Amino acid sequence: MKVAAIQHDIVWEDPAANFARLAPRIEAAAAAGARLAVLSEMYSTGFSMDTARVAEAVDGPSTRFLVDQATTHDLWVCGSVPVVHPGDDRPANTLVLAAPDGAVHRYRKIHPFTYGGENEKYAAGHDLVTVVVDGVRCSLFVCYDLRFADEFWGLAHATDCYVIVANWPAPRREHWRTLIRARAIENQAYVLAVNRVGRGGKLEYAGDSAVIDPFGEDLAVLDEPIEATVYADLDPEHVAAIRTKYPFLPDRR
Repeated sequence: MKVAAIQHDIVWEDPAANFARLAPRIEAAAAAGARLAVLSEMYSTGFSMDTARVAEAVDGPSTRFLVDQATTHDLWVCGSVPVVHPGDDRPANTLVLAAPDGAVHRYRKIHPFTYGGENEKYAAGHDLVTVVVDGVRCSLFVCYDLRFADEFWGLAHATDCYVIVANWPAPRREHWRTLIRARAIENQAYVLAVNRVGRGGKLEYAGDSAVIDPFGEDLAVLDEPIEATVYADLDPEHVAAIRTKYPFLPDRR
């Protein structure tokens, strides 16, 4: 399966502007043969704590944009959205994955970022989500989740690829680079990690989006803070072959 990591800037708290900027990028990814296009965390608003301004219903405009792009271009599209789920009093930072047939899968970020005050504005999720995307088992995570290995370990046997979307600030870019590679190596799975670039609020973002293979090798890396798209091919048989040749997972205790 060919995937597209779309590294992009975000117009602060302006979904319509971001839709206009990203639609051509998704169309280009589809034209290049991608079956999964991945945007960043809070792709339409930036990492805003002004939930009264940015939070949306489950069928709000940012979710509808992803669905419209997926159905129009016949590919899977994902990015996270500040969503108020029915019955909740606060939104959740929700990774929305839209399928080509219009189906929607949602993962709520399990670890709100306390250092940035996200825990005060956003509810924590509880459920892990793995979706089969064109034959590739993809497990969904958002930004700060990357620091907590337990959930990644728990899903490893049923996962071919971890999809991680982020607004990871530039001062901690080496942590990002190290952790995405560690998650690939320790779980013998692909990592498809997309981080934003530009400035959001008072923070700078360096990107460093990447696709890493199950042996920890770089398939595609954007190591400059530019808007660009990189592509890679994911093969679940390669995951199985690596795990057979190096049977490390059964040794976990």
